[in-house]
Parts: sequence; C-alpha cells; structure tokens
Amino acid sequence: MTRDSAVPQVPRRRFRLFLRLLGVSALLFVLGAGALLGYLYHKPLPPLGDDVRSRLFDARGNVMTTFTTDGRSREPVKLNQISPLLIKATLAVEDRKFYHHIGFSLKGMGRAVLANLETGRRSQGASTLTQQLARNLYLSHEKTWTRKGKEALYTLQLEMKYTKNEILNMYLNEVYYGHGAYGIEAAARMYFGKSAADLDLAESALLAGIPKGPTYYSPYNHPDSARKRQGIILSAMADVGDITEAQAREAAGEKLQLNPQGQKDTTVAAPYFRDYVRTLVMDKLKISSDELDLGGLNVYTTLDPDMQQAAEAAVDQGMDPASELETALVSIDPRTGYLKAMVGGTNYRSSPFNHVLAGTRQPGSSFKPVMYLTALASKEMTGLSVFNSQPTLFHYDNNRKTYQPRNFGDKYLGEINMQQAIAASDNIYAVNTIMKVGADKVAAMAAALGITSPLHSVPSLALGSSPVSPLEMASAFAVIANGGVKQPVTAILKITDNAGNLLYEAPEPQGESVVDPAAAYVLTRLMEGVFESGGTGNRVAAMIKRPVAGKTGTTDTDGWMVGFTPELSTAVWVGYDKGREIATADGRRAAPIFAQFTEQALENVPPKIFPIPPGVVNVYVNPQSGLLATADCPEKKLEAFISGTEPTEYCNLHGSGENSTPAGSGGGPAGAADPVKEDHSLWNSIKRWWMN
Repeated sequence: MTRDSAVPQVPRRRFRLFLRLLGVSALLFVLGAGALLGYLYHKPLPPLGDDVRSRLFDARGNVMTTFTTDGRSREPVKLNQISPLLIKATLAVEDRKFYHHIGFSLKGMGRAVLANLETGRRSQGASTLTQQLARNLYLSHEKTWTRKGKEALYTLQLEMKYTKNEILNMYLNEVYYGHGAYGIEAAARMYFGKSAADLDLAESALLAGIPKGPTYYSPYNHPDSARKRQGIILSAMADVGDITEAQAREAAGEKLQLNPQGQKDTTVAAPYFRDYVRTLVMDKLKISSDELDLGGLNVYTTLDPDMQQAAEAAVDQGMDPASELETALVSIDPRTGYLKAMVGGTNYRSSPFNHVLAGTRQPGSSFKPVMYLTALASKEMTGLSVFNSQPTLFHYDNNRKTYQPRNFGDKYLGEINMQQAIAASDNIYAVNTIMKVGADKVAAMAAALGITSPLHSVPSLALGSSPVSPLEMASAFAVIANGGVKQPVTAILKITDNAGNLLYEAPEPQGESVVDPAAAYVLTRLMEGVFESGGTGNRVAAMIKRPVAGKTGTTDTDGWMVGFTPELSTAVWVGYDKGREIATADGRRAAPIFAQFTEQALENVPPKIFPIPPGVVNVYVNPQSGLLATADCPEKKLEAFISGTEPTEYCNLHGSGENSTPAGSGGGPAGAADPVKEDHSLWNSIKRWWMN
C-alpha cells in the first residue's frame, strides 16, 4: 500500500518544481521589464531635430535656416493650429487605437510576424503613429530586425515621456507629404496655399493619404491614385463615426483646387546660398555631413538679408514663372569679397541646381572688359585707340587658321575707339584688340582676376567663347571695382559649436593688388558708357540712380549683365538648362534684373562716384581727332588715361593747332599746367553723374 502510493509523488514534485521555475521566471521577467522601463524612463531621448540641427546666420546675426541632409524647411505648428478634420483623417487611416495603446498594436504586430515568417524576411511592418515618429526622428527606414528593436525602445520612451497629444503633434509636424514638404503646415501651403488650420474635409482626407506613399499618392504625379486613397480615408472616417456617409460622399465629389506644381517655396530662406555654404563647410573646412546636420553648429555668414530679399524680388519680377527659362544672380562687396546675395534659379523646389556655380555657360560680350583691361594695363592701347569695324577675316596660329566674327545684326560702325566699341559691344573691335595684345595675356589677366575655369587662348576668347560661372564673373568684376585689388570671395565668417567655442574664423580681408589701379579706373570709366546713350545697357539706365559700370553679353543660349558700383559687383545670367536657344527678349531680361536689384539693394546707401586713384590723368580731347582739345574745338570730351598714355598733341582740325589755347586752361599759355588734369577731374565726375 505504501509502495503503491509513493509512485505518483515524482510527477507531482516535478510539477511543483515547474511551477516554482515558472513563478521565478515570471518574477524575473517582471523585475527585468520594470528595470528596463525604469531605465528607459530615466534615460534621455536623443535630442529632437531642431535641437541638434546646425544653424545658418546672416550678416546681422539672425538665424536664417537650419542644415539638413534633405534640405527640408519645416513649419512646426501646434495641435490646435491643425484642422480637426485632418487629425481625424490621419488617425482613421493610420492608427485608430492611438489613444488606447501603449505605442504598439499587438494585433497588427502578430499579423506582421506571421507574414514575415512566411516570406522569410521583413516584408511587412505594423507601425503605430508613435513607432513612425520614432523612426522619422531617430532612425533610418531600412527593414532590419536591429532597426526594429531600436524603434521599439524609442517608441516606449516616447510614450513614457510625452502625452498622446504631444506625440500626435510631433508626428504631424515631422511626417513627409511629398515634393519636399515636411509637416502638415508645409504640405497645406504647398498643395492648397492655405494654413493647416483651414483645411476642409476633402483636403484633409487627400493629405492624410499621402504619407503612405508620397510619390504614388501624390496628387500631382498620380491624381487618380490620390483620389482613390482619399475615398478610402473618407470611408474609414465614416466607419469610426467621425463623419456621416453623406459627408463622405460630398467630400469625395468635391473638386479640389491644387496650387500649380513647383510653385515657389517662399518658406525657404536663401536655399541656394544655404547649399553653397554647406558645400564649403564640408569640402573646404572638412566638417562632416553628420556633424553639420546634427552637431548643433552655428555658421555665421556674409549674406545681407535685405540684399538677398532684393535679389529674390528682382528675379521674381524679371522672370516669367510660366517659362522654363532659368536665371542666376550673385552679388559681392568688392571692398571685402563678402558674398551679399545669391539666387541660383527661379524655383528651388522644382530645380535646386545652383546656376551661380555653373561653369558651362559662355559669358559672351560680358567677358570683353577682361580683355580691354589687359590692353589698357599693357599701355599698348587707350580708350581712344581706333580700329575699323567692318567684316574682317582674321588669321592666327601662324596663318594656319582663320576666324571671321560678325557683329549683331551685321551692323558695322567703321572707325571707332574703345569707348564706342564697349558701349556698342562691337565684336570686330574686340577681336582686333585680342589680336594686338595676345590671347595668352588675356587668359592670364582672367586668372589674375579670379577666373579659374579653363580658357582657350584663341581669338574667339575676346567674345566670351570659353564658359565661366556667374560667380567667377562677379568676382572678376569686383577686382575692377576695387581698383585692381582682389579680395577672396568669402561666404563664411565664423563657425562655433553649440557651446559657443570657435571652430573656424575667416581671416581679415587683406587684398592683393593684381591690376594697376589706374588701368582699373580707366576701364571703369569706359564701362560707364554702357549705360549712356547708345550703350547696350541704355534701356535700363533710367532705373539706376547712381554711378554704375557694366557690360551686357548675349550668345545664342545665354543672356548676361555683369556690372558694379563701388559697393557691389553683380552678375546676372539667364538661359535654359538644356542649352536651347533663347529669344532676343529673354536674353534682355538680365539687365532689368541687374538694375532693379542694384537700386533696391543700395536704396539706403548714398550714391558714390568711383574714386580716382593716383596715376590717372583726365584731359579734354576732341572726339574727332582724339587729340587734346583747344578752345577752338566745337566739341570736347573729358577722358581718363593712365598717366603717360594721354595724348600730348593738340587738335589742329579747328584753329591753328599747337598755338591754340588749350580747352579748360582759362586762356593761359599752352605749356601751363592744365587744371583739367587734376583739379577738375573729381568735380567733373560728380557733375557728369548729377547731370545724367
């Protein structure tokens, strides 16, 4: 009897042991889970994007924007600034149990696990809004178990540290709605031109469907797919009781008024400049992309916010938004080399390529001042040097090659001087000049001015046949504006870390004299003629109320206006990305953009004349003979020369030549000091500007 009753004791002891092990395991699990939750609760989450993104400052120390790898410009809004219909639509389609779960949908996770086991890989997910937010804030979108594990931990932390409304608010400000729009406010403004608070039911349902597939459900790219998903969301809202079936049908039938695709994103501050600075920071200063995006750096720049606004306004007004014509504007302070304004295209959203940096466009006649500067600095030519503007066949390369340029419209002016040639943009005179001074010397001058693009030393270089970038043209003309002193182009003043420690500081502008100041001034005076009667810039002269020098340029595919005042050197380019030919009217858009920008950018700066450096002589000459004018000459003009290159003989076309009284001498003897050369030069420059 005793033996028989002892037999079942072994299974009972094993069962009790199993229960004890199970209890201990459960206790350890609970303790472990509690410890994990406690650890996660006290462990800080990684900083949110806006806390770690590096910031870009303008020249006044104001924050312009932040750096991000995707170039996004976010417009965060509070939950009460978002239409309740959009919130309901999002919850109905993305996470109906959002307010009732702890960050995970157990039912959805089970369904996803079964599907993944069947396929043997991670093919499906079961993401709540909190999980999506964790992924968007802190993780990549790769489908790996490691990433999923991190996502789960971040999800728990978000649920413990934030309320449901805070999580929902963060999600709606972070989620991607396609076409560069991050956050519901940016999406509402991009698609419908209104605030997120003003979205109606139909608009809310359409936008709520886009995050599922920003490309496939884009109302621009796939309108049918977008409307079908809108219908699904409206039905889901009706199923959960947010709206009635009648309201769903009415919203589904509503005709939506979408903004035109690619409409200018006005919320991005100087996006082309931001990208340019990003490249400088990474390539030249060797700061990594991760450090720039998430290092909390402060990048202080030279950009003037008022001038940038003037540049953007000039481009907006000067370009046709319905055209594919592109543009670029860049402006530099020649005294410091500081970059003050940059517009790299007509619309950053549709074309983020920065045309300011494009070194593939021929500058045309806007390059001619570089050549004329070479001629003047060599003292082989002056502003009165004459060539015959007529059809000419030029021989070069030891007479093995020929080149026959043409003037625009086949208009030839006969015997003209350099000033007339610059004003009329005469091609024959230009090629005669480069044949005289040498193409190699012109290329060397361009390099000295800061043009780094390769230039071909051939006669056509005189007509701008070698491509250069607008930034190179603006920087080269800045040297001329600064009296021959070259300042390195500077966009970044300093960089500090998030604690304010200095990481980089630009050196103080020193400048390098690369051109005779007298030659630079004489060329400037000649270039002022472009905006006078008969000059190619005359049509915009009335728009500019200050002394300005410049040069237009036109090729079959490009239109240019490059010019300067004492305070700004600016290059404007227009053309098509595909290099197709431009109409004459489109090629002329560059000059009005230049003029409007220059006046608006300097509206609070008093007009200044170009300072006259030592080594310049101003004398009255007779335009017909090119010799010193006398009191008998019916016409006389004040001209600037490099000292030693001015004419020394008096005009003999009127009166008795050498014995005639010099013009402006007050009747003194011919050998007396000519007051025109010194005392009257500044006054006449002021008077000339005032009268014009």
